[in-house]
Amino acid sequence: MVSNSSKYAIKGVLFLALHSNEENKIAVKDISEPINVPQAYIAKLLQELSRENIISSTRGPKGGFYLSEENKNQPIINILKIIDGEKRLTSCMLSLEKCNEDKPCPLHKILSASRKEILKNFERKTINDLVFDMKKGNSFLPL
Repeated sequence: MVSNSSKYAIKGVLFLALHSNEENKIAVKDISEPINVPQAYIAKLLQELSRENIISSTRGPKGGFYLSEENKNQPIINILKIIDGEKRLTSCMLSLEKCNEDKPCPLHKILSASRKEILKNFERKTINDLVFDMKKGNSFLPL
């Protein structure tokens, strides 16, 4: 349901949420190693997110990526939609093009309710919510 690209993007965004702000921007080379994602790959993902205002960036010698307070209030679903597109989030688990409520694949009814609940959670949870859980020790990300 969620691609590796989206997983990498979320890790990058959470790293920025924990370690950056408008005064402390972070270069791609300083993000890549801690989150264990190749530099060119995470650069491409972060640029996409920056173009869509999920994260912020500035160019120049003191430039880099960072999260503003507004960025931190973005729901996680926005990251997934930008990186994977909505179709990936709602596509058939067996990759059947014509799978739907009227003509379901064998897994459709098993997964439909779970998928809806997962998507609701991605819509409700913000970047700030995930960071808050990590700071409280309720979840972790080895950074």
